[in-house]
Amino acid sequence: MKIIIDGRECSARRGEYLLDVARREGVYIPTLCHLDALPGQSCCRMCIVEVKEGGRSKTVASCVYPVKDGIEVITNSDKIQRIRKTLVKLLYASSPQGKHMEDLLERYGPLPESRFEADEGEKCMLCGLCVRACEKLGAGAISIINRGTAKEVAPPFKEPPEACIGCGSCAHVCPSGAIEMKEEGGIRTIWDKDFELLQCTCCGRYIMTPEQYEHLKAKDPESEVVLLCEVCKRKKSADGFRDAFQNITFKNIAHP
Repeated sequence: MKIIIDGRECSARRGEYLLDVARREGVYIPTLCHLDALPGQSCCRMCIVEVKEGGRSKTVASCVYPVKDGIEVITNSDKIQRIRKTLVKLLYASSPQGKHMEDLLERYGPLPESRFEADEGEKCMLCGLCVRACEKLGAGAISIINRGTAKEVAPPFKEPPEACIGCGSCAHVCPSGAIEMKEEGGIRTIWDKDFELLQCTCCGRYIMTPEQYEHLKAKDPESEVVLLCEVCKRKKSADGFRDAFQNITFKNIAHP
């Protein structure tokens, strides 16, 4: 099917979302709570765009809006810019210390006086990515608790979570840097809980916790969990490909 994005005709497939098509076509749409591995959050609303269909115009979140044949999409109109600036004000009020604010303030300029009172020192923007990542992994060690202005991400009873395996997935996906994770002397600390770290069997680099190793083994007992860092995995794969290629070449030379 064909859709129009900012005056340009683009090809789209049924079932795709507007954000996916725009990114494939090189059209910039800002996002905070969206990851390809964890789609469908639609929390930050920074990805809003205008959609014109059947003579009517509406504002939608592009990360969850499925494409339709013939629609026209405007990603950066004056209306959309005004809404995004208001969203930035709200985000700043809720999480002024988050690292996501650096890029937003650089892109949208210094914020004017706002009626929204900033929650000084707060980093978390409550996007929920960390909770989704933990749930997808299967640990379920953290969740969003309370309501209204008291809402926050925390483990049960705000104590070091028993279910946490120390994988750090929550910290890695957090766009605001609100989840602190430290590694020192072979010890990883996250959610006020210390974990020993296993080392890469090739280079000795610290890679994962024993709890994470056992969790991965339990999820797929038939597969082997290899204790290799990403660098050594790539090197081993490259070496294996080179050896296989050399063997094939040798056989072709030996038996033309």
